[in-house]
Amino acid sequence: MAKMIAGHLLVRALEAQGVDRVFCVPGESYLAVLDGLHDAAIDTVVARQEGGAAMMAEADAKLTGRPGIVMVTRGPGATNAASGVHVATQDSTPLILLVGQIARGVDGREAFQEVDFTQLYSGLAKWVTEVRDPDRLPETLAHAFSVAMGGRPGPVVIALPEDMLREEVQEPPVLPYSSAVEQGVTEGQLADLSSMLAGARRPIMILGGSRWTPDACRSIQLFAERQQLPVAVSFRRQQLFDHSHPLYAGDLGIGANPALVDRIRSADLVISVGARLSENPSQDFTLLDIPIPQQDLVHIHPGPEELGRIYTPVLSVCASPISFATAAGQLPVEHVRRHDESAHASYLDWTDVLPRTGGEVDMGEVMTHLRAEAPSDAIVTNGAGNYSIWAHRFWRFQSFGTQVAPTSGSMGYGLPAAVAAGLRCPTQRVFCFAGDGCLQMTIQELGVLAERQLRVTVLVVDNGAYGTIRMHQEKQYPKRLSATDLKNPDFAEVARAYGIPAFSVTGTDQFPATLAAALSIEGPSLIHLKTSIEALTPTLTIDAARGVSPRA
Repeated sequence: MAKMIAGHLLVRALEAQGVDRVFCVPGESYLAVLDGLHDAAIDTVVARQEGGAAMMAEADAKLTGRPGIVMVTRGPGATNAASGVHVATQDSTPLILLVGQIARGVDGREAFQEVDFTQLYSGLAKWVTEVRDPDRLPETLAHAFSVAMGGRPGPVVIALPEDMLREEVQEPPVLPYSSAVEQGVTEGQLADLSSMLAGARRPIMILGGSRWTPDACRSIQLFAERQQLPVAVSFRRQQLFDHSHPLYAGDLGIGANPALVDRIRSADLVISVGARLSENPSQDFTLLDIPIPQQDLVHIHPGPEELGRIYTPVLSVCASPISFATAAGQLPVEHVRRHDESAHASYLDWTDVLPRTGGEVDMGEVMTHLRAEAPSDAIVTNGAGNYSIWAHRFWRFQSFGTQVAPTSGSMGYGLPAAVAAGLRCPTQRVFCFAGDGCLQMTIQELGVLAERQLRVTVLVVDNGAYGTIRMHQEKQYPKRLSATDLKNPDFAEVARAYGIPAFSVTGTDQFPATLAAALSIEGPSLIHLKTSIEALTPTLTIDAARGVSPRA
């Protein structure tokens, strides 16, 4: 058998796992891996900061269902990457972080950039390990893929001592490929669910979590149609159900439709598929009683540790959305007489007409025009901030793979996610929504957009403040502003410095022509929207937050 250095073997093992793209910031601690990538078929995407690289890998995993791969160096590289690992944890996304580590034999001496990764990541990752024997690289990587994808998906961290990566090893004749384990739904569970559906008069289904596919979304839609179930989606999981469908009831995000919240509270049967119903979708843990909901709760989740963790279901099903959706479509439909279009009508009332915010650039009018002109298969990404409400409440998501957003609420996520989406889906237009504070967390990743010439249009909503925090200040400490104002650059000029065509919109009437110009560009573009801080959210002004009457 041929010999190779361990860093090259790691690359071969990644190829055997079907990896076609990795995201990294290079470092001397894993030079042997970088050398292996030189001749590999794997696309190596060089980010400008490790947090951006980790977020790109996490977003790529959302789109593929396989673990995203991020490579960083030890010490500051690994700590920078922690922001993306946190997103993967809270968003239940499979991710593998490969960290170059100090050489074996000097650990424990606080060597240059030494970090104990088990201590650093033990509260975030599903598994943290260090490979000290190069012959165990294929075995460790295969297990990492299984752990990252299995049950409730999440991140795995593997430390790679730099001297280990330089050692010679025998090339194995066969390298492993790992698949996610799909738990099945039992016949007894299906019979119990069928009985509950037959007796329910006000049921509703809530979709969320990960481990979905386009086929699973189609199957769950068929199940909803056969059983006449209104369907809601959890926070930032809007892509799981077609918003134009007559059974779509809306999303359980921040500032959810009060009519939808009331519908769930008055339901007699709630079927949660994939969703954990954590803080945001549960409306601060008030939507269902804890630990025993008043509604009959059927909870389907691939992670057994999540079943009964907060709520006690009448029926727990340990299964992924993929396997449940396939099985549920076979349930009988006798005695179903629930045809009710009021849930969808309520959603349309909540989202059809966008509120006007005032100011020189009115986001209500901007979104109305964007929603009308955007391609139907456009992908939407965003980070965190009140600006994202415009996309979450008013965008019409129609298919799986058109939304890449962090349920973890991480600022800076939108631009790295847009890079990943632009690379993975090069023929589709990507719209990256970013607030002025949010964008500046990862603004340097504009360099990757320019380098790769991706079809991404960045929409910078610039109100000169950390708007979400300003909103909370105005509610809790009116007129006592502290640490929320921002002195911003000219974002259009920043984009042009990277070689990206950019436009400034200072009046609402400028937006239609600006959008048309941006959409005519095959590569990246940026639109700088100068909005007013007076509109804290689509429906809340500073005066209203302070409790000031409109006539005062």
